[in-house]
Amino acid sequence: MICPFCTFDDNKVIDSRLSKDGYVIRRRRECLECSGRFTTYERIEEVFPLVIKKDGRRETFSRQKILAGIKTACEKRPISIDMIEKVIDKVANKLQESGEKEVLSTRIGERVMEELKHLDKVAYVRFASVYREFKDLNEFMNELHHLLKKND
Repeated sequence: MICPFCTFDDNKVIDSRLSKDGYVIRRRRECLECSGRFTTYERIEEVFPLVIKKDGRRETFSRQKILAGIKTACEKRPISIDMIEKVIDKVANKLQESGEKEVLSTRIGERVMEELKHLDKVAYVRFASVYREFKDLNEFMNELHHLLKKND
């Protein structure tokens, strides 16, 4: 592991902890050159399907892209990073369980929205407005009305 402070490539593990769900190991490390401390996470290497983008390109599945989108939608909301990670885990697990070799990006976006709808309605609407690329206020209002009807 390369030190993020001095780029030296030798360090020692100071502390290791298993996550609550048991799928991730958190390790605190100390650089043997500069004594800088940093955290790494170790998880099982998962095999995900290729993601087919709207323009037909194919790319590898990225937890980081989903994380960035959800974090933006959840900004200034009472949602912890652990809650966001659980949403990503659920979406990722469903993808793996599907056994498909390729999946449309739209299906991933819909799954994220479904999870956000249960987590926080405001975050859901924020994510949906960017994901669905609302063209005007009417499209946005239609989505809000649809959401409100489901809650009645």
